[in-house]
Amino acid sequence: MTALEVGAQAPDFELRDQHGQRVRLSALRGSKAVVMVFFPSAFSPVCSSELSTLREAAPELARAGVELLTVSCDPMFTLRAFSDRERIEYRMLTDFWPHGEVSTAYGVFDGDFGCSKRSTFVIDQDGTIRWFVHNAMPDARSVDDYLGALEFLRSR
Repeated sequence: MTALEVGAQAPDFELRDQHGQRVRLSALRGSKAVVMVFFPSAFSPVCSSELSTLREAAPELARAGVELLTVSCDPMFTLRAFSDRERIEYRMLTDFWPHGEVSTAYGVFDGDFGCSKRSTFVIDQDGTIRWFVHNAMPDARSVDDYLGALEFLRSR
């Protein structure tokens, strides 16, 4: 599915979050690990459930020094409406324009549907991919898997 493998440098990018603020991945290097969650569409049933579960896990991730970034090809205002409705405080990044550019760089853009696939990457403080998982569109991911991958990073 992706040419990116564990041990590869995560492609850098700059995207806007749901509030219009620019977020650059490389700005986090040296200070935080990153859990980057690509998802197909805000307001869809599976994504809504996953993103709400992440809302509950976000404080634990923050205490562990981890930046949670979610990425979809939804427009910024859609992400803002979703985050307001669901009381989400973590960053939701829009890969809307150029459409799917970051998702493509990570090998998770679905050209048939015009959206990000359901994929997650754990990136260490040096910007190296340490773990990833790809799920089929209808299959929700387990937050426990992310937490396990992060525990692995801490134990190294």
